[in-house]
Amino acid sequence: MPDTRLVLVVEDEPHIRDLVALHLGLEGWTADVVGDGLEGLERLRQNSYDLVILDIMLPGLDGLTLLTALRRESRNTDVPVMARARALMRRPRATADRAVGGKPAVVRDLEVDPARRRATVGGREVELTSHEFDLLYLLASHPGVVFSREALLARIWKGDTFVTDRSVDALVKRVRKKIEPDQSAPTHLLTVWGTGYKCVDE
Repeated sequence: MPDTRLVLVVEDEPHIRDLVALHLGLEGWTADVVGDGLEGLERLRQNSYDLVILDIMLPGLDGLTLLTALRRESRNTDVPVMARARALMRRPRATADRAVGGKPAVVRDLEVDPARRRATVGGREVELTSHEFDLLYLLASHPGVVFSREALLARIWKGDTFVTDRSVDALVKRVRKKIEPDQSAPTHLLTVWGTGYKCVDE
């Protein structure tokens, strides 16, 4: 497989499009994103892709028509297509974040071990709930990467419709209470104003 895997994301809702691109980037894909079916078809005629993620309801040209055109008249007649980006983001899946035997994330004096579901700060073990652990491991395993609240909702709650952005804020607050010496001046889990949260970079 080539070092760079190129995926075309055709999705008209910006927050969904950005969320899909973020997740793909974390998995090593390079995302080419467009917001309507006609532009998507033009990209497919011009470029070769390893994967296409396609929403059904699109302006300009709907997803099913785009899929038919893709198979007939583009450079990507046999490329794998995953239709309905929204369904993709909601679907529960086994991720590296929960994988038994995954590598521990170590950032400064923080260590989060997914195999043992164990977290320590400065050598002190921290008791965490399942969601608290998942959040901490996700952020600590990607130090310096900013996750939007929408991305955290999708990764931690797997598309649960009964949670909101405030659920993310409350979860971060609880984790900070357990790992930060001074919650008013956190040194591990940082707020990126107007965007979301990140773990401090090494």
